[in-house]
Amino acid sequence: MATIDLSPLYRSSVGFDRMASLLDAALRSDTSASGYPPYNIELIAENQYAITLAVAGFEEDDLEIEVENGVLRVSGSKPEEKEKREFLHRGIANRAFERKFSLAEHIEVTGAALKNGLLTIGLVKNIPESMKPKRISIGNSTKELLEDRSSKSDS
Repeated sequence: MATIDLSPLYRSSVGFDRMASLLDAALRSDTSASGYPPYNIELIAENQYAITLAVAGFEEDDLEIEVENGVLRVSGSKPEEKEKREFLHRGIANRAFERKFSLAEHIEVTGAALKNGLLTIGLVKNIPESMKPKRISIGNSTKELLEDRSSKSDS
């Protein structure tokens, strides 16, 4: 397995603490298990997303959606069938599954709906006011800051 050195990134950026763990998890994920169920990730509007999973044959009670530590986990399992059925061909996969999605900071799940075999999970990015860009005015406060700094270096 390849190792990625992120130290140059950390020298010129601030706040990317989770990036190394996300990259590591992405490199370690088992790609053979990632094909079922198929899914789409869609940008609905600015800061609004939807994840749609094809879960044909599953009922609402068979599905579980959970968010913990920035990871959205969707799992499904069918109860044992009471009657024995004989299939000549079985192409509809009703096997148990678990699919995980890493969520960026400030992404919140707003709800989920199951319709026509498609499970759609709504997501929204809520950026706190403290994280939104703000304009910094240039004024006398900067002069005072510089004067304080120069007076401290003189002493």
